Amino acid sequence: MKAMLSGFAAIIIIGVAAWYGLHQIGLTSAEVYSSPAVRLD
Repeated sequence: MKAMLSGFAAIIIIGVAAWYGLHQIGLTSAEVYSSPAVRLD
């Protein structure tokens, strides 16, 4: 039980750190998959 809870905690910490880190270096999906050729009407 202790191993499972520490695993869940590790997953949460890694996920939050990855989300924050990727936003800081500019690798959000909106920035990666957009291009100047997108038409907005």
